[in-house]
Amino acid sequence: MGFSLMVEFKVLGSLEISSGGRIWHLSAPRQRQILGLLLLNANQIVDTGTLMSELWGENPPKSALTTIQTYIYQLRRFFDHERGLPSGDELIVTRPPGYLVRVPEEQVDVFAFRRLAGEGRACLAAGRPEEAARRLRLALDLWAGHPLTDVAPGQVLEAYLADLEEARLRALELRIEADLEIGRGRDLIGELRFLVATNPLNEWFHGRLMEALCQVGRRNEALGAYQELHAVLDRELGLEPSRELRQLRYRMLHAQGSRRRVKAGAA
Repeated sequence: MGFSLMVEFKVLGSLEISSGGRIWHLSAPRQRQILGLLLLNANQIVDTGTLMSELWGENPPKSALTTIQTYIYQLRRFFDHERGLPSGDELIVTRPPGYLVRVPEEQVDVFAFRRLAGEGRACLAAGRPEEAARRLRLALDLWAGHPLTDVAPGQVLEAYLADLEEARLRALELRIEADLEIGRGRDLIGELRFLVATNPLNEWFHGRLMEALCQVGRRNEALGAYQELHAVLDRELGLEPSRELRQLRYRMLHAQGSRRRVKAGAA
């Protein structure tokens, strides 16, 4: 399976097709919607019922099947008419009960992201944080914004996009964990302050900021970060910080000058 020319498909940002230095964007909203869903399921059949749910929700018109066939035809014609791209029939295959995009996974950025993120997770679990951080950075560098940012998603795509955003967040958390294990606390402080400011109720980010500050001998600022979180949680939710963060604060209060990573428990 593969094309004679190297074609790349991007969904981690706006929907983009590139080959030989050229970049294409589909102008028709429905075509973007269908191609985006097919690419997220590359080499797997997306049945027509799923496509109907994506395009029209619970109330597809009587002409839904014919309309989907028309959209697929238009997508194929787009690829047929553009030099440097695979033919429409080669890329978009009719396979009952629906359609699939046939493309090597390494040519779709979302699959490269998942592969690199998985490798990074495995490296971190194996006690190789430097390699983990490298692979997770490569994974996160593939993102150019919210996934399919130029597509108005229906109910099916919304679920896929929410899952992708969660996967990106987890990759970011793992990369921060790896950097802290290496001792890069100083390099993380600015990034973590930004993450805390934009996610004020996310206790995980607050905890890692505290760890990074403590790692470079700024325990007073780390304890101040805890107090700020305590105030926000009390004001917004009437809660106190989690047991993990309370333990982290206790360990910082009783640390004896070591610059080793102070954490609330097993990483």
